[in-house]
Amino acid sequence: MTEGNVTVTERAVAKVAAILSKEPAGAMLRVSVEGGGCSGFQYKFDVERERADDDLVLGRDDAKILIDPVSVGFLAGSEIDYVDDLIGAAFKINNPNAKSSCGCGTSFSL
Repeated sequence: MTEGNVTVTERAVAKVAAILSKEPAGAMLRVSVEGGGCSGFQYKFDVERERADDDLVLGRDDAKILIDPVSVGFLAGSEIDYVDDLIGAAFKINNPNAKSSCGCGTSFSL
């Protein structure tokens, strides 16, 4: 599923649906980019009930993912995935704009 030049895998959509099924009706997952982290920028995931008019909305009715316009710029061309491997289970963002990232993959630099 691709929109706004950001792709979300079916694994990620399914995990978002599972997470949001435990939240009150109307909950959505917000993915954003903030300054900080060990590499300069970091990804942030929050459950929210409000959507801004200029948010990019990805996913489907039971698994809506919101991305604000500033974060969309940092995430252009990225893929949001969910991985469950020996290291652990987590959302993973494969960002072609990142020049480097930390070991855990939650922060990056441009």
